[in-house]
Amino acid sequence: MGTRGIYVETVIDADLDRVWAATQDPEQHVRWDVRFSEIVPEPAQDGEPTRFRYVRRSAVHDVHGSGVSIGERRRPDGSRTSALRFSTADRLSPIRTGRGYWRYAPTGDGRTRFITGYDYDGGWGPLDLVVRPLLGWATAWSFDRLRIWLEGGPEPETWPLISALQPWRRGRPRASRTLRAPAGGPRRRHHLHDAPATLAALPEPGGDR
Repeated sequence: MGTRGIYVETVIDADLDRVWAATQDPEQHVRWDVRFSEIVPEPAQDGEPTRFRYVRRSAVHDVHGSGVSIGERRRPDGSRTSALRFSTADRLSPIRTGRGYWRYAPTGDGRTRFITGYDYDGGWGPLDLVVRPLLGWATAWSFDRLRIWLEGGPEPETWPLISALQPWRRGRPRASRTLRAPAGGPRRRHHLHDAPATLAALPEPGGDR
């Protein structure tokens, strides 16, 4: 994996159940997360990992990949986690394989602290020096897009990616509203140190079809 993991944290003025629903439902997930255009899960037994297919569409090329994830609803501290691994055989993809987690922590005043940490093997060699910061930015921007929606603001579709270049649009998502490293910690570190144990137990995502 890369030498610099990606970390994003935000606090959403919504209860944990609502944040969980908006992020664990594939149809809702792709509405706010600019990194994915489509996520199609395969049937799975309760408590077992879920395999899925994903697509990231663009005007130039569509990247297809596969993944596996598992959620953990009940933890002693009241938080929840979701772990995943993903991969693609597409040589044009800037990401080949990766792994990461989401953590949902109630704040005690009805809000939810939503955190991600992930890392990946790049597919573009030295160009990952450019790709990695862009992916970190896209993740942070998407988290703020989610926050705005769940706090009663416009739905995610109101804010296409081009809105990031439209400063005259008030209330637009901004990556700068999120934390890009744990409080008091540096960005340049391995951000999977706080990953749930379920991440290490996940099987390989599997090849593309």
